[in-house]
Amino acid sequence: MKWIAAIVLTCSLIGMAGCSGKTAKEKELQKQVAELQKQIDELKKEKAEAAKQKEKQEAEKKQGLVEVIDPETKTVVATLNPKEMGYFADKEKYKADIEKWAKEAARGAEGKAGFDQRMIPDRIGDGGQVIKGKPRKILEESELAEKIIGASEKGGTVELPLYVTESGYKPEEVSHLGEVVIASYTTQFDASVLGRTKNIELSAKAINNVIVGTQDIFSFNTTVGPSDKAHGYQPAAEAVNGKLVEGIGGGICQTSSTLYNAVDKLGVAYVEKHHHSVHVGYVPTGRDATVSFGGLDFRFQNTTKIPFLLKAYVNNGALTVEVRTSQANAEQM
Repeated sequence: MKWIAAIVLTCSLIGMAGCSGKTAKEKELQKQVAELQKQIDELKKEKAEAAKQKEKQEAEKKQGLVEVIDPETKTVVATLNPKEMGYFADKEKYKADIEKWAKEAARGAEGKAGFDQRMIPDRIGDGGQVIKGKPRKILEESELAEKIIGASEKGGTVELPLYVTESGYKPEEVSHLGEVVIASYTTQFDASVLGRTKNIELSAKAINNVIVGTQDIFSFNTTVGPSDKAHGYQPAAEAVNGKLVEGIGGGICQTSSTLYNAVDKLGVAYVEKHHHSVHVGYVPTGRDATVSFGGLDFRFQNTTKIPFLLKAYVNNGALTVEVRTSQANAEQM
């Protein structure tokens, strides 16, 4: 800055004046230094006043706004203006709009993912170790809407009411979950149809050794993932709109249907289940559970009060899904 350079220059001149013994000149330079110091103090004061004014303007700008905060990242995910959204003009319409916004925030909209996340279950690896998935995460829509409406009168901040649920099993149970078969079901297929066989093998492998804890909600689509070419799935016949057509991943519905018939023996609660548009030959009529990644899903909740392990085997044209648990758990059923 220019004023800093001036101070340095002035101080240098004072030193020179002292050496020459010119007292009058030294006094003049000291006077100049005092004047510069006064200017510096004024500049500091002006800078502090500007910062204060800016802070005031920012506060005024935010006044009446509702900031929605992600409690996990502490970031602002949305800034809502109740006045512009009609809070003071029509509170009923405003409430409906906020409830719609909260629903979209939870479930997603227009290709944008919401905060709700289905559980990716833990599984047992080949070495017996637990491979962690992801917990279930739910954004409570009604609670979020109530919080926003409550803050809309004067503005303020609202944290997303996110609830995270871990899988309902204990680590010490893992090594015992394969002890007893408590339910099983087997379906047949033509092993000479290579594409369909491959698809059944891949989807069976995806659910094999999956741990389903108490109260866990199992999603077939979330657990298996995309049944596309990039993930090794092959072209095979599949039912679409009442017709059998060729499509990538045809055959995975046999895996989901076999799983359904196995867990159905335990009396689990169904969250989502759909039938095919045509009859399928590998299970009796009405005993199928069709799936389509990104669309129809097969979901159930483990209401048995015990954790269990899914096992899936493919051998010589037969697919078997077993449900296993520990001997101690089996005795509780």
